[in-house]
Amino acid sequence: MTAFKFSRRTALTGLAAAPLVGLASAPVLAQSAPQGPQIPRVSRFGVGNFEVTTLLVGSRTVENPQGIFGMNVSPEEFSAASATAHIPIDKAQFFFHPTLVNTGNELILFDTGLNGAAIAQAVEMAGYSTDAVTHVILTHMHGDHIGGLMTDGAETFGNAAYITGQTEFDHWSGTDNEGFANMVAPLAEKMSFIGDGASVTSGITSMAAFGHTPGHMAYRLESDGQQLLIFADLANHYVWSLAYPDWEVRFDMDKAAAAATRRNVLGMLATDGVPFIGYHMPFPGVGYVEARGDGFHYVPHSYQFLL
Repeated sequence: MTAFKFSRRTALTGLAAAPLVGLASAPVLAQSAPQGPQIPRVSRFGVGNFEVTTLLVGSRTVENPQGIFGMNVSPEEFSAASATAHIPIDKAQFFFHPTLVNTGNELILFDTGLNGAAIAQAVEMAGYSTDAVTHVILTHMHGDHIGGLMTDGAETFGNAAYITGQTEFDHWSGTDNEGFANMVAPLAEKMSFIGDGASVTSGITSMAAFGHTPGHMAYRLESDGQQLLIFADLANHYVWSLAYPDWEVRFDMDKAAAAATRRNVLGMLATDGVPFIGYHMPFPGVGYVEARGDGFHYVPHSYQFLL
């Protein structure tokens, strides 16, 4: 009987051949169909003693992004900035994410997304019932922020009190806007109206960020030495709006005021190192701002808030 000699070459040959033997004897199965991209729906982290959850209630692809962003710059400048950021110029992905803040005493929802069914499902995926929401804060009254206030004519958050800026409410109440009439006006008797620098509850303060709409507001969270700014639609894209704050955005109602507000708030965040949540940033929408040249740079959070 001849002895088998084990060598490195024998081992490598055997390892290479072994999978082929298994594959040859395995049944032939039909290929699985591609499932497509998948984006998480809920992201939770801590800011001091607050528990903060961003909720993805929708995402869609939009063509011709320069019809929305950078309307006052040349196609060449828009293309160059996009190429540097490795993003296409023919389409963009939009994200919509309201934010839940559990203070320990209140469960506060900032904005309500596009419709009642989507926000209710997202809140439930985060582990809460819609009845558990104690306050709904509206940063402004564009349709993708107020669309979830009502579901089939009834309040989506039946136990909630509502808070919004006085300037914002006064503007829209003087229009014939259908979204305001259907979603906000029926709740007016349950609303509290605030201005710049108002304390919503301990550790949550309003900040005027006008321009995107006449009364657009941001909200600063402060707990146990940590801070975070919920800045809503201050900047609607991490490159074409945040990185280039002077680029005009179609949805900004006062484009000059919106640009000035972006420069002011983003400069503050960069100087102070305060993180933020942006409603339309790539999910989960949480990150930091760095000053870069004449503009800014978006730094997505990694694990800072998990520690």
